Amino acid sequence: MLKKDNKAKIIKKARKHETDTGSSEVQIALLTENINKLTNHLKANKKDFHSRRGLLQMVADRRSHMKYLEKKDKKGFDALAEKLNLRKTSKID
Repeated sequence: MLKKDNKAKIIKKARKHETDTGSSEVQIALLTENINKLTNHLKANKKDFHSRRGLLQMVADRRSHMKYLEKKDKKGFDALAEKLNLRKTSKID
């Protein structure tokens, strides 16, 4: 779970305009931060299978958002992937 101030910083970096809080870019950025935190947690707690399931759900959700963004806005997708240091996960023609 992200703290309120940390979440606000992530939204500020990824948003398209001043009042944007729910675009695909923002959601991908928030999911990426949650995934990174949960990955570190699971490295220390290898038998936490409930958190592992949540991590897999978040990864799937992020993948869906990234697929959508790549299809709708290729330049925005490339910029976000570079900003968040994400590899390209899918190829949509």
